[in-house]
Parts: sequence; C-alpha cells; structure tokens
Amino acid sequence: QVQLQESGPGLVKPSQTLSLTCTVSGDSITTNSYNWHWIRQPPGKGLEWMGVIYYDGSLNYSPSLKSRTSISRDTSKNQFTLQLSSVTPEDTAVYYCTNWHRSALRYDYWGQGTQVTVSS
Repeated sequence: QVQLQESGPGLVKPSQTLSLTCTVSGDSITTNSYNWHWIRQPPGKGLEWMGVIYYDGSLNYSPSLKSRTSISRDTSKNQFTLQLSSVTPEDTAVYYCTNWHRSALRYDYWGQGTQVTVSS
C-alpha cells in the first residue's frame, strides 16, 4: 500500500515562498504506475489542482498558478516537493499530495493534508 506524508511549515508570511515535501512509501515515485500531484483546499472552498510531476519527471501546472509554482523531486529520498512563491492570505489552505493511477484513472492514495496559513 502506498503512503504519502506532507511536511512543511504551517505558517508562512506574505510574499514569502511556501515549501512542502511529500514523502512516499510503498512504491517508487519513478514507477510508471503513477503520477504525483499537489492539490489544495482553501477554507470553505473546493479542491484546487495545483500541479503534477509525472513518473518520468516531466511537469504540468495549473495555468492560474503556473507563474508561482514549482514542483520537483528527489528520487533518492522518494520525495516530491511543492514551492509556491509570493504567497498571499488567499493561499491559506490545506495542502494535499496524492497519486494518480495511470491505468485505473483515479487518485489512489492521499496524504492526510497539511494546513498552511499565510499571515504576518
């Protein structure tokens, strides 16, 4: 069974860069079974897809966040990371990492989510 765990600071100041790491166990992030996504949920709102790092390392971002978002990976640690720059209070949300099963066409496993608050 695949497990995902988000980690990172829970409080970020406006204009700074938010950095989160997703640590994966139970499968390799380079396996071609999955792609690896970041999704967030602001308070009182629905889920917002942020971006994906594919099993081969290629990337795709939400157009609305592309200018501020960077996703990378460390295959030696089986981790992938999210960086969101120039944050504002509107970036306050619960941030999730998840994996997309390429054959079953569904999100298979989710991290428990981590609350990030943007405030001075």
